[in-house]
Amino acid sequence: MVKRYFIPLVCHKSNQLGVLKSVDEVMAIIYPQAIQGTVTAPASKSMMQRACAASLLRGGKVVLKNYGRSDDDQAALRIIKGLGARLSYLDQDNIQISSNGIADLLSAEPQSIECGESGLSMRLFTTLVSLSDKPYCVLGAGSLRERPVGFFEEVLPKLGVKIKTTAGRLPIQVQGKLIPRTIRVDGALSSQFLTGLLFAYSAAKARDVHIYVDHLKSKPYIDLSLQVLADFGLPVPQHENYTDFYFTGLGEKEITQTLKYVVEGDWSSAAFLLVAGAIAGSVRVLGLDAFSLQADKSILSALQDCGCNLSIQPDQIEVGASANLQAFHFNATDSPDLFPPLAVLAACCQGTSVIEGVHRLVYKESNRALTLQEELGKMGVQIQIQDNLMMITGGHIRSATVRAHQDHRIAMACAIAALKADDPVLIEEAMAVNKSYPNFFNDLQTLQCQ
Repeated sequence: MVKRYFIPLVCHKSNQLGVLKSVDEVMAIIYPQAIQGTVTAPASKSMMQRACAASLLRGGKVVLKNYGRSDDDQAALRIIKGLGARLSYLDQDNIQISSNGIADLLSAEPQSIECGESGLSMRLFTTLVSLSDKPYCVLGAGSLRERPVGFFEEVLPKLGVKIKTTAGRLPIQVQGKLIPRTIRVDGALSSQFLTGLLFAYSAAKARDVHIYVDHLKSKPYIDLSLQVLADFGLPVPQHENYTDFYFTGLGEKEITQTLKYVVEGDWSSAAFLLVAGAIAGSVRVLGLDAFSLQADKSILSALQDCGCNLSIQPDQIEVGASANLQAFHFNATDSPDLFPPLAVLAACCQGTSVIEGVHRLVYKESNRALTLQEELGKMGVQIQIQDNLMMITGGHIRSATVRAHQDHRIAMACAIAALKADDPVLIEEAMAVNKSYPNFFNDLQTLQCQ
């Protein structure tokens, strides 16, 4: 039997948030309680990883303010360092990245690219290292090793790249040199594959070529990719309705000085805090851009529809609970990471809420549709899955022991749901939150320790 011991947290009065720690795992026990307070959203890992790649490709010096600390962010930093970038931590908030641009990538010694559990880093950097004529091995950990990568086998050989996967999974053996050509790709599985191609074509200064795209999902993430390319002075393709990305060979900006770039707060992570405020008290989240291109900003639509108290300001969002939250209908096809917090919100609403986009949940850290159904089901939440729809009926949330399935968003969803349970909820594998939001439980503690 594994010995477990209790680690008390510094809280006040009736706060009862705690953490259980064992030899081989870390678990959290969350007690139901009203919350109130202010927290700052963590850095967006979607933007941070794109900014890391763009910093390497741009060349010169880039200072990233509010750089990300998550496991996925650290994976991206390790990768660009291995590809020739020099990193200098200026202070707690700023990191400087220096490089010679694509010349560093092309001259880097062959190596293994370790992506951890980051799907974006895997899809982005696999394509970027294909610009080199040297062989690379792309590795991953955890559930990333189970995600399909057949897209690379289908597309990269058309661009002059030799590639070999492991039965359509990681590890990947890849060797370029990638030659930008006019191609047609299927964007149905993930927009991240297209992001990799856009960055690679931009870095290679592609000229007079098209990337035609069918069935693209998560268009806002492509908007984010194009914006980062533009912000870093890299060539940006023209596009028409996300189906034809045309590289003219123009648009690159001359590097004249250090680029200072602020990494936005993360709407994906903040969605859990905002839902916590909607169901269990009042929460103000700082560091969010109300005009952001991030897809998960659409959480605001669901919060408005359910009837909670909502105040939207340019750099902060405040959400307060209402006694009569109403069921809502939400299409999460372009923002599938919102399913976990939305499922918890729906569980606290009167009636049955409907969320579209279930097909986007299969190849996440877990099959999130089934995982949400299983783990929230242990807490008494009724979830039905019908083709591409998830239907959640609001009702009583009860105490249970749940498992995160090594999925950061499942761990956070269960923690937020626990705030409305009738008794404590124990979350196994709780430290999966490190993948995107290492400070999640500390921030939750801050909200409870009033």
